Amino acid sequence: MGWWTERVVPRMVDRALRGPEVAPYRRTVCGGLHGTVLELGFGSGLNIPYYPQEVQRVLAIEPSDTAWELSAERRARSSIPVERGGRDAQLLDFDDASVDVALSTFTLCTIPDPAAALAEVRRVLRPGGTFHFVEHGRSPDAGVAAWQNVMSPVNTACAGGCHLTRQIDRLVIDAGLSMENLDVGYLAVPAPMSQRYGFVGVARRP
Repeated sequence: MGWWTERVVPRMVDRALRGPEVAPYRRTVCGGLHGTVLELGFGSGLNIPYYPQEVQRVLAIEPSDTAWELSAERRARSSIPVERGGRDAQLLDFDDASVDVALSTFTLCTIPDPAAALAEVRRVLRPGGTFHFVEHGRSPDAGVAAWQNVMSPVNTACAGGCHLTRQIDRLVIDAGLSMENLDVGYLAVPAPMSQRYGFVGVARRP
């Protein structure tokens, strides 16, 4: 992980995604979390205020030491224990069927192999366990999608590997998870159209 990605990007993400415009999406996606929660891309802990009281502990997957340091104060204030469960969502160090719920917020865009990460999510979820997500990705609008194709390589280089063109719903379904709820459309956040097409949903491990 280079200096820019390790030291600068986590601070940019913390500032960009902690605003009030993002709060409703965090509140929605954290609804129904319970028991042991696996959170992919924990970042600076911006979801902590939205964990329901039914959550017993959070296993945080976060590759960046800077992001983990930025989360320290939020973790200290939390009544729910948060432990760093690893750095790589593509290779989780947990037993099969060992977590109740998985959570991902604006993370699948940055994982080098999102299919591998989602396969791991399916593996570690208990039967009937759910995967809650809010992500951004490829727009169905031809004009926006064309601009995403142009801008994605630049965005990937500058924003910690963030891809603009991933079709999140298809990735989730292809991982063998059954989609239960899915809302798609442009997120009401202060960002360019190319970064705003969102996928908010819940999928279940059969």
